[in-house]
Amino acid sequence: MSDAGASGRAALPAAVRDARIYVAGHRGLVGSAVMRALEGQGCRTLLTRTHAELELTDAHAVAQFFAAEHPEIVVLCAAKVGGIAANNAFPAEFIHENLAIQSNVIHNAWRAGVRRLVFLGSSCIYPRECPQPIREDYLLTGPLEATNRPYAVAKIAGVEMCWSYNRQYGTRYLALMPSNLYGPGDNYDLERSHVLPALIRKCHEAKVAGLAQIQAWGSGTPRREHLYSDDLGDAVLFVLALDEARLAGLFSGERAPLINVGSGEDLSIAELVARVAAVVGFEGEVVWDRSRADGTPRKLLDVSLMHGLGWRHRTPLEEGIRLAYTDFLANWAD
Repeated sequence: MSDAGASGRAALPAAVRDARIYVAGHRGLVGSAVMRALEGQGCRTLLTRTHAELELTDAHAVAQFFAAEHPEIVVLCAAKVGGIAANNAFPAEFIHENLAIQSNVIHNAWRAGVRRLVFLGSSCIYPRECPQPIREDYLLTGPLEATNRPYAVAKIAGVEMCWSYNRQYGTRYLALMPSNLYGPGDNYDLERSHVLPALIRKCHEAKVAGLAQIQAWGSGTPRREHLYSDDLGDAVLFVLALDEARLAGLFSGERAPLINVGSGEDLSIAELVARVAAVVGFEGEVVWDRSRADGTPRKLLDVSLMHGLGWRHRTPLEEGIRLAYTDFLANWAD
């Protein structure tokens, strides 16, 4: 068993551990993983607000929060997220809400004097027909995948905001682009979730009901890379712990302050179904619904930059699926 969920790395520098750290979106899949990582390192002052307590699309409310709380470090995990079906059904909400959240948080972080900020995005920012594996400098080199273009454009704008504020104001705002994430606190709604949690639910419900088959979307041929959420939380701590000399090239203004975070390994959706079914214990047939969009053919990230800095993921896919299934059983299954 790996140490997923605990960093296991050298202790954070006191300047980070003792700082006032605001985690925006602390209850979500990403934010909760970041919180577990920070708490595991003994961070003493973690600032959080639920959606009911702070509406991040409200510029005035966000400005008041920063003026009152004076965070020193910001980790921006808050976002409107979903799978292909949700992106197709609500494109206006995906672009409007994400642009508003990012603009309000990043701008008010600068106004409040925050020098270190980590913005979490998604590998969907890269062109649909990108060369594989996808390097950071492939950003904006081709058309985006149509099924999630509004979300991708918003996340690209977040990267550009970090870059712009760094160049103009000397901030140290960094964008991390993870591969497909899964783990504790995931969304298992079949119309709004991503592929791995949807497959966990489908396989479990079919097993419990004694069904002979499940239906999976698309053709099964697209390839995807997956990262356990606590590994991403560990990656956030890792970059916060790096001194500015190690990150100097990312803040030079000559390239986007962007780092891919992933496992560096992918597999087809058909292969993923087989692995999820094996963990869950579903032994039936898979029927492919080809009326559903496949999305981008392949999204394998080039993670050599993150590896060169000294970070690698720790949770093998099979173990991560087991951990995610345990979370599903505890919090979602009837």
